[in-house]
Amino acid sequence: MAKKDTQSTGSKLDQVVAEARRARDEREKGYREQALKLYPWICGRCGREFGLRNLQELTVHHKNHNHDDNPSDGSNWELLCLYCHDEEHARQVRLNKTAAAGPENQGSTFKAFAGLESLLKNPKGE
Repeated sequence: MAKKDTQSTGSKLDQVVAEARRARDEREKGYREQALKLYPWICGRCGREFGLRNLQELTVHHKNHNHDDNPSDGSNWELLCLYCHDEEHARQVRLNKTAAAGPENQGSTFKAFAGLESLLKNPKGE
């Protein structure tokens, strides 16, 4: 009976995931279409131009990283190519890791010349 419960739980989970993906795709279609109408088809970082043949490589980036913040004037969007969009998110991840580490954990704590003064005072270890 445990096997059946696992299967029904798995199918319910699959349904929830599928519905979440459908909702995300619908949401993206809405703001993507709006952004493509508002802005020229040029990457906002590298300046690469796009046409109908390669338009799928142009993405909508949310400046404040909140994908639910989609004002109709497009003030939270910028069009980025796949490469620049990936780099922007990687940069954000690096910034978050650095901030989480705190100032005391940034930089090296190794002191290359620690103990050198004592060695210079006693050159033979006396």
